[in-house]
Amino acid sequence: MSEIFSRNIMYWGNDFQEFLTSLNIAVFGLGGVGGYALEALCRAGVGNFTLIDFDVVSKSNINRQIIATNSTVGLKKTQVFEKRLKEINPEVNLVIFDDFYDSDKNNEIFSQNFSFVVDAIDTLRAKISLIKYCYNNKINIVTSFGAGNRVDAQRLKVSDISQITSKCAFTKNVLSRLKKEGIETNLPVVWSEERPKSLLKVKNIEKITKSDGTEIELTKFTPASTPVVPAVSGLLCANYILNYFLSDFKK
Repeated sequence: MSEIFSRNIMYWGNDFQEFLTSLNIAVFGLGGVGGYALEALCRAGVGNFTLIDFDVVSKSNINRQIIATNSTVGLKKTQVFEKRLKEINPEVNLVIFDDFYDSDKNNEIFSQNFSFVVDAIDTLRAKISLIKYCYNNKINIVTSFGAGNRVDAQRLKVSDISQITSKCAFTKNVLSRLKKEGIETNLPVVWSEERPKSLLKVKNIEKITKSDGTEIELTKFTPASTPVVPAVSGLLCANYILNYFLSDFKK
């Protein structure tokens, strides 16, 4: 395995590379943001992942999601990533939750001891629920506050939630709901200064059947989404996690 990660080792050394194999990271949402975060962390050498996503690859994913190609359309995202990550690192350990996330899954998912959580969820209620659970239980989490309706990746930032100045409606809605939960600081967020833009406003009703047979109905506004911004958002999440542990490892 040393040859796979030899270029990593040239930068941060054997000891940190070995340390990465002990980490257990959960990625919630395997779309444009979560997919790039997950793959970067796998290529870094993180040894254990839990993947949470209910969706299948669609043709509309191809413009921005790392696993989305014409050959993967219709396949479960968790299954495609399981194969892909094993091809990158055959020794990686994976736990799969092929299901829609909501708070009733917390006991099952969080029975593991996660080193870090990546929140790349794009539905508001589930996002708030996940952040609240991690925050209240002192579980490390980095969250993305939306990469849709944007084109300029250079306007992305990583900061504490208390430093966000975005006027984006989705971001303001998330901030407002988190404030009601007492979450106003000590939460790292990837967010954009860019004003969101879309030529169309698409609203649809999505019906989801969970693994236990329960059906839920979501009203979703589908954002415009360009190839670069979601990818960079995901890479910034991965970058935050790697630097978090690297800075602590050097102490």
